[in-house]
Amino acid sequence: MINFLPGINSTAAALNAERIRMEIISQNIANANNTHGPDGLPYQRQQVVFQSVLDQEQQAGAAPGAPPQLVQIAAIQKDTSPPQLVYNPGHPDADANGMVAMPNVNIHEEMADLIASSRSYEANLAVVKNARMMAQQTLAIGKPV
Repeated sequence: MINFLPGINSTAAALNAERIRMEIISQNIANANNTHGPDGLPYQRQQVVFQSVLDQEQQAGAAPGAPPQLVQIAAIQKDTSPPQLVYNPGHPDADANGMVAMPNVNIHEEMADLIASSRSYEANLAVVKNARMMAQQTLAIGKPV
């Protein structure tokens, strides 16, 4: 059988990975002011670590050239940077000096990451749309006019 959409598996994997990345960034933004989590500590920023995996089906075949690579999430890690200390003596979580440990989330950095992830998602979506259009045009070649 002829595969009319040869790169769709790697593109779908990239779409899924970017979707998860956007979800993690959204969690970071939502918890940017959360000073008291279930463990009693301020929220820690999370980061997504990507990993490329060779497609086993293509690797087993004798196709010439490099096999396509799939992107997947290797891990979701907590950022180890210390929390930001802010002077706010009226806050319920303030220590004796009036300092509050705030999450290590920088909203500006998160928004830049969100935009980059969104653009990558849009680029992969454009690949899917173009591949579909080319497959439809290929199938239309043999149709009578």
